[in-house]
Amino acid sequence: MRPSYPLSRRELLKSSGAGFGMVALAGLLGREAAAGSDTTAPKPLAPKRPHFPPKAKRIIFVFMQGAVSQVDTFEYKPQLQQNGGKAGPGGGTLTASKFHFQQYGQTGSWFSELLPNIATHADDLCWLRGLYTDTPAHPQAVVQLHTGSANAALTRPSMGAWLLYGLGTDNQDLPGYVTINPTPNFGGAVNYGSAFLPAHYQGTRITDTGYLPNLKPSTATALQRKQLDLIQSMNRDLAASPAAPDAVDGVIESYELAFKMQGKVPELLDVSKEPRKILEEYGVKDGPAGAFARQCVMARRLCEAGVRFVEITQPGWDHHGNLHKGLIDRCGSVDRPTAALLTDLKRRGLLEDTLVLFGSEFGRQPTAQGPDGRDHNITGYPMFLTGAGVKKGFTYGSTDEYGIKAIDGRMHTNDLHATLLALMGLDHEKLTYRYAGRDFRLTDIKGEVAREIFA
Repeated sequence: MRPSYPLSRRELLKSSGAGFGMVALAGLLGREAAAGSDTTAPKPLAPKRPHFPPKAKRIIFVFMQGAVSQVDTFEYKPQLQQNGGKAGPGGGTLTASKFHFQQYGQTGSWFSELLPNIATHADDLCWLRGLYTDTPAHPQAVVQLHTGSANAALTRPSMGAWLLYGLGTDNQDLPGYVTINPTPNFGGAVNYGSAFLPAHYQGTRITDTGYLPNLKPSTATALQRKQLDLIQSMNRDLAASPAAPDAVDGVIESYELAFKMQGKVPELLDVSKEPRKILEEYGVKDGPAGAFARQCVMARRLCEAGVRFVEITQPGWDHHGNLHKGLIDRCGSVDRPTAALLTDLKRRGLLEDTLVLFGSEFGRQPTAQGPDGRDHNITGYPMFLTGAGVKKGFTYGSTDEYGIKAIDGRMHTNDLHATLLALMGLDHEKLTYRYAGRDFRLTDIKGEVAREIFA
């Protein structure tokens, strides 16, 4: 039985633009969820039981898009420094780093002078130094890092979407997967999309200023609730019809989440609420120069509120030229905020159940490209993990003496994904979704868990 209101359906739908703003917002949140305000319907984003006890509850992915030059930042190679200017083993001219390296912490981890603040966390980091991937092209490599597949012929769900599908989210008034300032290039929305998974599992895109389109209601809450109830009753009638498209259930859930978000999200994303001391610690400032620092503060606030997966992005690392000045600029923008994020998570006890991943889609060569650049390297590069479930001050894998190829502890992108899922309590071989007549998973038919890194 549909609810009756003093206003007619036509009058309610015309009474404000809020419902239509909510339609646009719901499009960002996904269009294939179920339930809404009907408490008898299933809740697709409700917390789900993992396959086995998890070591982490949530992930922050700090993505350096464009490929950080590891031999100028995280990987000290004495042979490269000694043999700069000579021919490399695979051709090209070896180029020694111009930046000074030194060891930090009891582990003696090497960092260049570009990253003095992250270096103070040396004994908390778990290094994956034997990573490799399949393609040297940015668009395909970025998509593979986010979805497990570089095949553009079939778009796959992002790893954040797979996590929501497998685990749900702890806060039903917030999206479970948020991506801040995602790059519009190199796959765009594919990197946080849900593909053939129900669309309520896709990431919600926001900016570092907290902007989310159509979030602010333009009419009274009570009237907006009546309007939404009317739209939802119509949606449920359609969903119950034999010819209803699957997406209708998603619209229902998306509208409800959008309505709830209006009250919570603006305040949550307002980093000005933070104490001045915290903002100074992160290096928050006005304008574009403070964008990454704002992302880091927002990531901590979102995780604290129960968001399952948060990604923050710093583009601009594709240094085929202007390598040295470019690295000074990029490292200067991420070093202090990243270190502050780790310090803040640790201080608040969040690092005990939050896993942080820092890295790029691939690395860069030890040889020169032009007068001041390095080309792509997909055969051996590092990332680091820290926080819940991983060993502190630990290194897994290595590359050769010049940093060209992974020679020990080799981890393909599929292995990285399998390991991340395992840390979250999910068996990558069991986390499947049937589509087009077959079972799909994040790791496709590959992937091995690197249990050696588990705490």
